[in-house]
Amino acid sequence: MNKLPLSNFMVIDLTIARAGPTAVRLLADWGANIIRIEAPSARADGASVTGVRRNADEQNLHRNKRSLCIDLKHPKGAALMRELVAKADVVVENFRSSVKRRLGMEYEQLRDVNPRIILASISGFGQDGPYRDRPGVDQIVQGMSGLMSITGEPGQGPMRTGIAISDTTAGMFLGQGILLALLHRERTGEGQWVHTSLIESMLSKLDFQGARYTMNNEIATQHGNSHPTLIPIGTYESSDALVNICATTDKMWANLCDALGANALFQNQAYKDRSGRAASRTQLDADINAVTRQFTASQLIERLNAVGVPCGPIYNIGQAFEDIQTRHLRMTRPAPHPTLGDIELVRSPINLSGFPHPERFERAGPNVGEHTDALLREFGYDENAIQDLKNEGAVA
Repeated sequence: MNKLPLSNFMVIDLTIARAGPTAVRLLADWGANIIRIEAPSARADGASVTGVRRNADEQNLHRNKRSLCIDLKHPKGAALMRELVAKADVVVENFRSSVKRRLGMEYEQLRDVNPRIILASISGFGQDGPYRDRPGVDQIVQGMSGLMSITGEPGQGPMRTGIAISDTTAGMFLGQGILLALLHRERTGEGQWVHTSLIESMLSKLDFQGARYTMNNEIATQHGNSHPTLIPIGTYESSDALVNICATTDKMWANLCDALGANALFQNQAYKDRSGRAASRTQLDADINAVTRQFTASQLIERLNAVGVPCGPIYNIGQAFEDIQTRHLRMTRPAPHPTLGDIELVRSPINLSGFPHPERFERAGPNVGEHTDALLREFGYDENAIQDLKNEGAVA
């Protein structure tokens, strides 16, 4: 089997919380040698961002990584860290600026040790500016980015999304930035500093909703399950369940009416073109519901998709993973855990023809310091040297 695309790269993971580990997970899943640095205090359950070691969240974030427990405040721990940096390709961190400098983790400091190093940093609000030192977590940034103001039903107040969207988005963007920096270094030999933040990522993720403001000074509002600008698209009633339907083009609209035998709906002059349907959104949705209630959800899904009108069920998470298409795509893979046994984790959504997804993850999320001895041996330390570092509290 071919080595995975990133198997030649060594990455030092200093991140906590969710955004940074999400970025590192992208690299881990494609073969990078990930060394996760954790402090001795992280051995306690309460030190984990998820609250409990070995839970699903922890395993999902840290699969395919190895854990080396170092006290970076200890002189010998700091010296060991410099040795790792000298051999690494990428360092990923989410320290506050003052902590970064104190630990010797600013880009200029790392570059002095390894001119080819890529430092990848993630923060709540950016590396400079008036909010640089503010703590930033997903829900705070969901509110400050404007996302909560356009999520939820009109008049019901702001609503957060059901996932940590700013954390995971920032992590994905940082992962992309790391890959760009690696490509640049392959061509030039030069390392660099790559950084993003939760707020930058979410402002970018607003996409057309953001551009409506930047171009037209138009402030988007809540539209619940309906699309803010395309009509009709949203959640509609069948006789037994809710479904999502999209019929936003003239052709889709005609096909929807024909497939459901809704000639009167099609002949309604108010709905003849897009502008008319947009102007009559509320009444249009009511009239569509009157038609769709005459069919079961499965009938709507079959009839509408057959004529090119997207229509789908609204699943809970269990149903989503058990859907026949999800099962066909094999979105999970087992990961071996020494205590929990084989656990099923969600694979990377990226598919490469030259590198089929491995049948199994190489390893589950590690316990803190699980690989300390093995990693130190790889870096040339003998058993006596390892024990001395442990006795002095530099590693654990």
